[in-house]
Amino acid sequence: MLEKTTRINYLLDFYQALLTPKQRNYMEMYYLEDYSLGEISELFQVSRQAVYDNIKRTEAMLESYEEKLLLYEKFQRRAELMEQLEAEAKNAGTDQLITLIDQLKELD
Repeated sequence: MLEKTTRINYLLDFYQALLTPKQRNYMEMYYLEDYSLGEISELFQVSRQAVYDNIKRTEAMLESYEEKLLLYEKFQRRAELMEQLEAEAKNAGTDQLITLIDQLKELD
């Protein structure tokens, strides 16, 4: 469950601009603020089932966006490569290269 939550949070970071305000609100409340379905349904005065359906549909949309655009996959791969590059630079003792890697990390 934690892996799914982490993945959805990253997908939200990348694709939230593609969601409607209602979808964004539900997802942020459920995944980021840890509201229960019941709490969200009370706040928006809709059924718990409506909130659940909206969240599940939005999750599917986020996964569909990721399938097509691969922003999260590329982000993960870039982070892995950055770690490998940093390890190699430290082993080689190249301070200038380490400084450049740190500057690249600050951009993300």
